[in-house]
Amino acid sequence: MAPRSTPTERQRRLGTELRKMRMAAGMTTEYAAGLLGVPRTNVPNMESGRSGISPERVRTLASNYGCVDQALVDALAAMAAERDKGWWERYRGQLPVSFLDIAEMEWHARRLRIAVTVHLPGLLQTEDHARAVFEAVIPPLPSADVDVRVAHRMDRQQVLDRPEPPVLDVIVHEAALRMEFGGAAVARRQLEHLLRMSEREAVAVRVIPFKAGGFPGAGQSVVYVDAVVPQLDTVELDSTHGPEFIDSEMQLRKYRAQLDAAESVALSPDASRTFIRALADDL
Repeated sequence: MAPRSTPTERQRRLGTELRKMRMAAGMTTEYAAGLLGVPRTNVPNMESGRSGISPERVRTLASNYGCVDQALVDALAAMAAERDKGWWERYRGQLPVSFLDIAEMEWHARRLRIAVTVHLPGLLQTEDHARAVFEAVIPPLPSADVDVRVAHRMDRQQVLDRPEPPVLDVIVHEAALRMEFGGAAVARRQLEHLLRMSEREAVAVRVIPFKAGGFPGAGQSVVYVDAVVPQLDTVELDSTHGPEFIDSEMQLRKYRAQLDAAESVALSPDASRTFIRALADDL
């Protein structure tokens, strides 16, 4: 099978974890290739996500690398077993691959901790709000591209309607709530939608009001993704050039602490709903 030209972020992560496991064991690519009975050049392709690997081979490598973390091995084997293409694949060739990576990441998450200061989380945006956001870019997007981006954003939200959706913990700054993308009427409907979503059992929305002052990470939008095992957690940072995915343990600890600090200055979910309702009533 020819190597993949564009592995997904999840496929790359599987390969990265296998490489980290091999390096921790002090084993060479030649050793790994010998275990699997493949040419040595196949190993770098597997460890970069460009080539697939079977669950059985994941377990063979893990066993011979001396990995005793069975939960991690099981999680990696499950990732290797994934063959069905997700709904996001129908957007391949229409959107930047990072859009697909975000949707795939959300689909497999156990919990999403999100902190935003200016833009509301895509998972909680109305269609009109999302359209206004995509229309406020430089250079302007063609209308057809805006339509595709909006459709993809709305499709992402189906993850919250699954029988067992990921837990969604959102910390949103007052600045984001006051941004009137699309005008006052659109903004009001967006706030009302946010209120309805915040009443779901798996969704919690906390507001940081202006009067709370400064807090760590105030200038960033952060998405912390809890995976099936902590070793596979990921942080996604937004930028105008696209998302950045981070998985080093030191950085993960930093962003967990940053989110904890932001949550400590935010209003409770009940107080946040009262706050959002007051803003909506003023529009």
